[in-house]
Amino acid sequence: MAERAHLANQIRTLRFLAGEMTQAELGERIGVTRQTIAAIEQGKYSPTLEAAFRIAKVFGKPLEEVFQWVEE
Repeated sequence: MAERAHLANQIRTLRFLAGEMTQAELGERIGVTRQTIAAIEQGKYSPTLEAAFRIAKVFGKPLEEVFQWVEE
């Protein structure tokens, strides 16, 4: 059976730590919709590389602290 791997993220936690930033606020700051942020957070959608870097920059974190590649 093939291993399932996925992109995990810490966006929800980072939003909470950033003064409870909303999904809409984060989306506005990086140029995507609230729905896109929600889908990324839930692991239903993988962001573009550009969006991933923009999200990390908003929180002042390296990419690896925001997104993790998890092999199950």
